[in-house]
Amino acid sequence: MRQLEFQLSEAPGCNVARKKKLKRFRAVTAVKELARERVGAPPAGKIVVEKKKKPEKHKPTLRKLLNDSEGS
Repeated sequence: MRQLEFQLSEAPGCNVARKKKLKRFRAVTAVKELARERVGAPPAGKIVVEKKKKPEKHKPTLRKLLNDSEGS
């Protein structure tokens, strides 16, 4: 049995590539392709700037308050 397996692995037709599997038809992809052809590609995503700045988590310390007042 082992000799048979060894001989089959050395056979010239053993390195044949598999057939490419066909993709299933999906209506969503077909509609998107048509829309891209007619309208064009969608615009690139934009970075959204935060509208509200988060408040500081802690109150400023006395040292920080004194340093700020000296610098002014």
